[in-house]
Amino acid sequence: MADSYSFDVVSDFDRQELVNAVDQVRRDVATRYDLKDSKTEIDLEDTSLTITTASDLTLQAVEDVLRQKATKRNLSLKIFDFQTPEPVGGNRVQQVVKLRKGLSKELAKDLSKTVRDNLKKVTVAIQGESLRITGKSKDDLQQAIQLLKAQDVEVPLQFENYR
Repeated sequence: MADSYSFDVVSDFDRQELVNAVDQVRRDVATRYDLKDSKTEIDLEDTSLTITTASDLTLQAVEDVLRQKATKRNLSLKIFDFQTPEPVGGNRVQQVVKLRKGLSKELAKDLSKTVRDNLKKVTVAIQGESLRITGKSKDDLQQAIQLLKAQDVEVPLQFENYR
């Protein structure tokens, strides 16, 4: 039997599922009657997504389709950070959607402090963009997971390497 157990708290998403969801959105926009002639462009980069379309109304419709497709592909909607739309030339609107990945230093410190304050039998270590939580009992780690799930944070949390 091991003398201590641990798991990692990370914030990540499946990149391929996101690519598939964006492809579905592009197909949906190309075939939907109300969006067909809007000349909507969706560009997926490493850390962001750019939507360029005809008006605020079509932009809202494209956002809704993106949310629906992401949800169907088991992607958390917390990964999307919708920025304010900006007008671009020719009465068109562009919106940048930043993709949230990893825990920021402030969030990692807050989560670490929360776990340390509530659970005395576990230790928390910040490792880059993740947290490592270690304890002598699996029950203590389960309590830590439940505590973190109850927190309302702006990024999705996953629990990995449970050993």
